[in-house]
Amino acid sequence: MSEITIRPFQQSDHDDWRRLWTAYLEFYKTTVPEEVYKTTWERLFAQGEFEPKGFMAFLDGEAVGLVHYLYHRSCWAIVNNCYLQDLFTVPEARGKGVGAGLIEAVRQEAGKIGVTNVYWMTHETNATARKLYDHVARRTGFIEYDLL
Repeated sequence: MSEITIRPFQQSDHDDWRRLWTAYLEFYKTTVPEEVYKTTWERLFAQGEFEPKGFMAFLDGEAVGLVHYLYHRSCWAIVNNCYLQDLFTVPEARGKGVGAGLIEAVRQEAGKIGVTNVYWMTHETNATARKLYDHVARRTGFIEYDLL
């Protein structure tokens, strides 16, 4: 059986992080400017309550997944909410528990500071991810809108 290891990002993860996040962006047929890569990487290590954070997943020592998450205030509770912003696992590692492990790592980390509301969204056509999400979380029924 393959061994999954999940840990917070380290500075030495930059190349793997960039490779995985680029693959995630490509999955959604989008790109970000070089400045966003640089700034996001810096923010992942910045101190501050609302700075993004993340974990890297390894399968038998190879970097195969990542997750970004961040905390934000809410008008509905005293404690923050946790938004799981990006979750990606390389296709070869899907179905092996990597995605579920990354979600659980975020849930546990949020729980350490009293945050119980960890939430995320995905595209309605992302059937593979939705199968996992339907297994590990409840679907709220809310529909997203934005003002682009």
